[in-house]
Formats: sequence, structure tokens, C-alpha cells
Amino acid sequence: MDLNSLQENKYKNEDIILAKIAKALAHTERIVIIKCLLKTDGCICGEIVKSPLISQVTVFQHLKILKEAGLIEVTIDPPKIRYYLNKENYAKAKPV
Repeated sequence: MDLNSLQENKYKNEDIILAKIAKALAHTERIVIIKCLLKTDGCICGEIVKSPLISQVTVFQHLKILKEAGLIEVTIDPPKIRYYLNKENYAKAKPV
């Protein structure tokens, strides 16, 4: 039995989800990206990269982590990729 299976048996599913979300939000640049997405109905990477403090490569890495945590969703309309905040999962970041 691996560690993930042991954790899933030991902890409630919502606690595991909250831990993944918390880990994804534990970086200042990812918080900035979330704030950007909160202000819009979605944006492309180029709109997020407008900040001179974050490079495009770094934004892509952060978007990947946020997507894996379920905090953002993606739609592809070539050549653009649009990122949206998953408001239902974002609400889980505020535990009772």
C-alpha cells in the first residue's frame, strides 16, 4: 500500500482536496494569478504575463499547478488558451 492510499483511507476526501488547494495557493505569484482571474471571466496567458514581475515560462508553471489543484479550468480556442477560475473549488479554500 502506497502513501497516497494510506492518506486517502486516513483522511476525509474534502480534507485531501483542501490540502492540495492550500499547497497550490502557497506561493505569492499564484495568489497574484488567482486575483487576476477573480477580476475577469477568464484570460489568456498573455494577459496574466503583463506584470513585469512574472515571466511567461513561470506563469505557465504556476497555471499548471493551479490546474492540477482544481483551482482553474482551461478552454482551448487555437491559438489561444483561456484560463478560468473554478469558483466552486476556490470556495473550498475557505474552510469552515
